[in-house]
This record gives sequence, structure tokens and C-alpha cells, in this order.
Amino acid sequence: MQPNDISMRLFGKTGSEVTCVGLGGEGILRTYGQEEAAEAVIREALDQGIQYFDCARAYAGSEGYYGRAWSKNPHQRAKVFQAGKSAQRSRTKAMEDLEGTLRTMAIDHLDLWQIHDVRTEGDLQAISGSEGALEAFIQAKKEGKTRFIGVTGHHDPAILSRAVAEWPVDSVMMPINPVEGVLGGFMDSTLPLAVERGVAVIAMKVLGASHYLSPEIGLTADLLIRFALSQPITVAIVGCSLPEHVQVLANAARNFTLLDREDQTDLIDLFSPYARRLAYYRGVL
Repeated sequence: MQPNDISMRLFGKTGSEVTCVGLGGEGILRTYGQEEAAEAVIREALDQGIQYFDCARAYAGSEGYYGRAWSKNPHQRAKVFQAGKSAQRSRTKAMEDLEGTLRTMAIDHLDLWQIHDVRTEGDLQAISGSEGALEAFIQAKKEGKTRFIGVTGHHDPAILSRAVAEWPVDSVMMPINPVEGVLGGFMDSTLPLAVERGVAVIAMKVLGASHYLSPEIGLTADLLIRFALSQPITVAIVGCSLPEHVQVLANAARNFTLLDREDQTDLIDLFSPYARRLAYYRGVL
């Protein structure tokens, strides 16, 4: 068991704190039928002192893997910050998702329930309209089925910024990486808006699904995690496939120093010729 010396950051203006890195819902968690391997990754995250755990209804067996872990160790569930997501756009379907999530994960509430993958004007209208999903999220928070509500997006920074500005969210999840430093939008628009409004920021796509790693030229997981943590974010989440990957994530958080502005600029410049191709998650640019 590692000492819990991973630094904590305030989760926006909620008063809660989370570790500055978290276990993402990708990697081994976005599979089916890998119970023992998934349990090993979750257990390693706990042993390393990571307290933020991510998943989504859309992430294959991720909820079931957590359900298996928390059923065996309910006392550990009580010590962590468990996040979930629903991509449903109607109130009824979103509430069905939430009930399914809680049942599958063998828990009675989430710490954070997020409106998942908001991309278009149509999404905004459907979610916030009459009988839209936003009503379910607000209701769930009032009823104690989630402590906080959030929104996620990686497609269009202008759309995500509108969700942050117009909806009563406690958090926003967005891509934070050197590619975004080239393209602009999320890091120079949505991120400062969230900070201004006291909304917690969850960094995703930190390693670009490992596509951004190139150790032979110094592009290591440690460096990219440090880049994310050098921004005004709350927590950087990374999907892990092996316990060793969790160790890298935890050690990056445990030992990091902030990248100065010159080092950040050098890193962004390195990605500049390839940024549009590497922003695969944005769709066609």
C-alpha cells in the first residue's frame, strides 16, 4: 500500500476534494469478460491512493467491473469519488440509465453523474428542453442519487462552453493535451470559462488513447500527464490496461513538477504539424 501522498484538489466550488489523477473508464475497463484483469487495475489504483474512478454506461463492462469490486469491498467504495455518465437525451431514458448504473455498480448513489458526449446544437436543445435529460440530472441530485452533476464533450468546444454557461453543472470533462494547445477552443475558451464559474474540470484524452506516446523522442506518459496537471484543471483521468499503467499514472502525480510556460510551448509546437490528424476525437476538422 502506497502512502496517500497524491495531491488533492478542490472539486470546483463543491467543497469536496479529489486526487489530482483518476482511473479513466477506458483501457481494461472498456471490455467485457475481463473481470480479474479489471479487478487488478482497480485494486492497484486503490493501493496507489487514487480516489477518483470513472466509468460510463457506454463503456462496455466498466460498471459491472466496479460493481464487482465494490460488492466485495463496500468500505472502499465509501472512501472514493465514483463518477458515471449517461448519453441519454430524455428525462425518462436518463433516469432508466441511472437506476441501471446504481444497480450494476451495487451502490446507492454516484458522487458525480455526467451528461455524456454533448456534441451539437440538437443535443443542447434535446437535453435542456421539456422532458429532457437535464431534468433527470437535477432531480437525481435533489434526491441524493448523485452528489454532483457534470457534462462531458470532446467534439465542439463552443457547444461544450454553452453547456457550462447555461446548465447548473458542477463539473465539465474535456480534452486537455498538447494537440488542444495547437487547435484552441477547449483549453483557451471552455477551460477558462469553467474556472471563472467555479466548475471542476476533468481532463480526458491526456495521452490521446496512447497515440501521443513516443518515448524515443521524450513523449512519455509522465510528461503528458504533467502537461495536463500544469493547466488549471481539477483531475486528469487516464484509462489503464495493466496495474503497471496505474503505477505510472500515480507516480506522475506523486512526483510531478509543473511545466513552465516555455516547456509547455515547446511541447505544443512539437505537435503542431500533426494536430488536426491527431485530434481524432473531434471528428472532421
